[in-house]
Amino acid sequence: MTITITALALFGLLLALLLRFRAVGVPAAVVALLFGFYLSRTGAAESIDQIMTALADAVNDVG
Repeated sequence: MTITITALALFGLLLALLLRFRAVGVPAAVVALLFGFYLSRTGAAESIDQIMTALADAVNDVG
């Protein structure tokens, strides 16, 4: 569960920075937020979670 919260915080921070530096507008941010919300409710959510866990483990093994 820790990796999910960390990834959520990371992507939230990234989206906030994109908004702050006007690299993406508010409508695009809303679309990104809704896409993530609806993607998490599909069957792909478990696969994405497994990939993110594997990537986090790989980064931990390197460092």
